[in-house]
Amino acid sequence: MKTKHYLTLEDAEFLLTRAHQYAIDQKFNVSIAVVDESGTLLAMKRMDGASPMTANLSIEKARCSAMSRRPTQVFEELIKDGQLGFLTVNSFSGMLEGAEPIIYQAQLVGAVGVSGVKSHQDAEIAQHAIQVFLALAD
Repeated sequence: MKTKHYLTLEDAEFLLTRAHQYAIDQKFNVSIAVVDESGTLLAMKRMDGASPMTANLSIEKARCSAMSRRPTQVFEELIKDGQLGFLTVNSFSGMLEGAEPIIYQAQLVGAVGVSGVKSHQDAEIAQHAIQVFLALAD
């Protein structure tokens, strides 16, 4: 029998709070989603001033990252490089940069997805929250 790590609601809220504060500090209006390892939504926030479409997109980005166990930037780059077959995949969407998987002790435990500013800035917000979370988890 193996031990399986997982995100608690408290963990998800911590990640959401860290991402939200970082976005405020950068003067970004975004939507932030935290999902578990299966892509199931645990917590989500749409900041005042963020476009309504960013709410769903942040969730889809997070799901894509969790299900693939990769940053969504990987898919955006593949599509930009002409591998358009990824656009026909029905199992997930959100293949735009802005979500990062959360890997704890070599196990995927979830992902953070962000939408609302430039894609690399979305990813920066997610990365910041995850780095703070993992630094405190050890």
